Amino acid sequence: MRVLSLLLILGITSLASAQDAFIKEFQQKWKNAAAYTIEIAEMMPAHKYDYKPTDDTRTFEEQLLHMMSNMIWLSSSYLSEDNFGRDLKKKDYTKAEIIALLKETTDFAARTIANLSAKDLEKEVDFFAGPMTKRQIMILMNDHLTHHRGQIIVYLRMNGIKPPRYRGW
Repeated sequence: MRVLSLLLILGITSLASAQDAFIKEFQQKWKNAAAYTIEIAEMMPAHKYDYKPTDDTRTFEEQLLHMMSNMIWLSSSYLSEDNFGRDLKKKDYTKAEIIALLKETTDFAARTIANLSAKDLEKEVDFFAGPMTKRQIMILMNDHLTHHRGQIIVYLRMNGIKPPRYRGW
């Protein structure tokens, strides 16, 4: 019985250590992803923020606002109960306001993640696609940011702007 208890304690300790490492690694990845996204947003000229390649796609600005709204939604609805404090419904943002908001929303998501414990990652939340762990929500948030960042990179290229060099971790 003592051996079983010891193995259980070691297993729990090992899992917590792995989850702590995941949070730390994710924070590093998120910081780099945020900086990369902000750099792309800064590269597009202000007069091109209303650019969209086809009628049925979002403008460059709408893509950024969509990315930010997703970060706020996932962070405040599934990873914590913290409130970002405002919505992003305004229609006439300047480029400087968009970039400032992008910095604020990526920082908000980073702070939310920093406040999670290893134990929090295993907690399930009721997500519209079915139950998900908070770890899965974090991965979804990063994947969503990456997906739409890829789209705005194409927007840069379609306007003759060479995007910044990719940086992963």
